[in-house]
Amino acid sequence: MSFNVVFLLYLAVFFVILFYGGWMTRKWVNSANDYLLGGREVGMLINVFGVAAIGFAGTIITLGPGLAITSGFWGSFGFGIAYLFGGLALYGIVLAPYIRRCGAQTLPEWLAMRFDSRTRVLVTIASILGLIGIMANNVVSMAIVVNGFTGWSLVWTLSAIFLLFLLFTYAGGFWAITLTDFVQMCIGLIALPLMFLGLLSRFGGFDFISSQWPGPSGHWTHGITGGQLPIFSLQYPSLLTFVILFGCFLVWGNNYYWLRVSSTRSEKVAKHSFIYAAVLLALVPYLILVVTGLYAGAAFPDTFEPKGNVSPMAAFGVVLKALPVSVTAFALIGALAASISTSTTALIGASSTAVRDLYQRYIRPNATPRELTMPSKVITICLGLLVWVLCFYPGGPLYLFAFATAWLGPPSVLVMLGIWWRRTTKQGAFIGALAGIGVTGLFTLLELMKVFVIGTYTHVGVVGLVVTLVCTVIVSLMTQPQYYGDKNWKLEGQADSNSLSVSMEEQVVLQLMYAGYNTMAEITDMLGEDSTVSNRLVESLDQKRLIFRESYTGPGFYTFRLAEEATRLMDESVSVIHADKGMVSREDLVILQKVGEGSSQLNAHIRQHELDSLKVSVIVAKLIRQGYLEESGLWRRKMAITTDGRQILTAHAALLQEKGA
Repeated sequence: MSFNVVFLLYLAVFFVILFYGGWMTRKWVNSANDYLLGGREVGMLINVFGVAAIGFAGTIITLGPGLAITSGFWGSFGFGIAYLFGGLALYGIVLAPYIRRCGAQTLPEWLAMRFDSRTRVLVTIASILGLIGIMANNVVSMAIVVNGFTGWSLVWTLSAIFLLFLLFTYAGGFWAITLTDFVQMCIGLIALPLMFLGLLSRFGGFDFISSQWPGPSGHWTHGITGGQLPIFSLQYPSLLTFVILFGCFLVWGNNYYWLRVSSTRSEKVAKHSFIYAAVLLALVPYLILVVTGLYAGAAFPDTFEPKGNVSPMAAFGVVLKALPVSVTAFALIGALAASISTSTTALIGASSTAVRDLYQRYIRPNATPRELTMPSKVITICLGLLVWVLCFYPGGPLYLFAFATAWLGPPSVLVMLGIWWRRTTKQGAFIGALAGIGVTGLFTLLELMKVFVIGTYTHVGVVGLVVTLVCTVIVSLMTQPQYYGDKNWKLEGQADSNSLSVSMEEQVVLQLMYAGYNTMAEITDMLGEDSTVSNRLVESLDQKRLIFRESYTGPGFYTFRLAEEATRLMDESVSVIHADKGMVSREDLVILQKVGEGSSQLNAHIRQHELDSLKVSVIVAKLIRQGYLEESGLWRRKMAITTDGRQILTAHAALLQEKGA
């Protein structure tokens, strides 16, 4: 059976799975919060595969083998170390707990909480530019791989891949992408080891690489022409620029990694899924793809530039020609899945930013999550069309990827300073972001026009990093910080004489904290407002010393407890005190009762009262934490009431009757 027949059969099965998944998951989308965030229901295994699927992308399928040919094993695997451990693992350890507690659905939304709306808009534009660049890079990377193997038209291959990921994302949003990620990783974790076994069978063990490596030095540290990856060079590529661009910028300043944290069921899932994903990627896809490049360089040294006319970035497609048809076709499907998965993730990251931080804020500020569903889909299509232009960026995937990540540099600097340096001011953040983005845009334009090639000296992203950091720090030191940035402000203090005068909105926030919702994410989702609204109310209560933060920096900044004076303002008629498990509100009891009656009753209650999915998710998460519910479910969360849950329902049956549940 010919390759084309086998490949088309695999492709047909893959397409059927994708579109069935898109059709199935569209039923899970009842509002923009489901379409863009999955209702905060994503569990551990699914998020591990989701994060890993972003890393196992069309980019690494080209760069992994390609860098092995040009720079040897450590030159290529150094890229993986910079991204996986300098990026993903550190993100999970350092940033994920903070992000999950802060409640902001997007990175720019958090910037408005921490700084102001000017910074939010500026970073939104930069984020969209970076994300559509990443989308274009993945489409181009996959098209080059397919072109290198099949010889098909590059333009038509680009068109087909582009259309596929655009339609699929439109259908099911975040849930459809999550399904794609899971399928892609399942395919990749089978296809790549099979391909590796095929390489061993075809060429022999690692002795073949050592004996056939054409370079003047060994394959561990040098490429086929003797090239070596610099360590501390400010010119791209080098290990230092890899850390800056693909560890710091690509991950820390990227909205779709922020979404991967925001969509999880809990802080534990958010943190551990990034760490596990980094380890998984290092042990399977990255290691095998680097070795694939070594086999390609040893077996076909005269094929690749400068000796041949094939780009080293097409090594994956070239080496597949030496393997059996069934293995080749399956590996190519795995590569296609990798490209589509990461492209759709980048697309939903850009869409969520555009919807949440531009459309909803400036065009329809009062729109409900349900009313934002169709605009979210339309914006997704519009942003997808912009990708087409960047697909033809000069220099190919290596430079397109660097261009895209450079725009994410200023946001990554603001994230680190905003979280860990409380002295960072609104003016400092805005001037720093403006200067960093402006310099990045200017030097990118000058380089494209061949007026001044900054790449001769360093990468434009490095310049953006330095400018953003320096300007933010200097301006912050010269301007007045927020109240909590003042060195005289303490975590705890005595309430002033006006503190007992609170607005109705502030009273609601206090009541939520009294009921056990003590993080900004829980308060924001319960209020159903933009996080800037809940942040404003919390800051007011903090300044009145009615609530206290756990700490000035890190996750504790968005974790609160009530002051003694605040407890005297509580209306205990709306809550039930349970000594062992903490506070439970009437609304919590109603949800607990509906879960006990079955999923159909719960869903009917949600539809009848038009409850937002994020609010229900918060209530359920608290009841699980208190031991009244148990959760399961690989995809969407499944709940079962516990013995303690039934006991508290029985103990407060009169309250439920009064509520009319």
